[in-house]
Amino acid sequence: MAKIQINRERCKGCGYCIEVCPNKVLGWDSAINKRGIKPAIVIYPGKCTGCSLCAYMCPDICIEVWR
Repeated sequence: MAKIQINRERCKGCGYCIEVCPNKVLGWDSAINKRGIKPAIVIYPGKCTGCSLCAYMCPDICIEVWR
């Protein structure tokens, strides 16, 4: 099982990580961060395969994935 960690305060809400995830593990938070943006969050952690596409696509390096 893989683990994903998203730094919600650094996330600018571009959505690239959500779009690229093949298993639809990520989604939008209902709360805003300090920047006034709804960041990406992990919705289905058990579906993550550890492919790290989300981390590669993140322009602000907000995502870490461990296998």
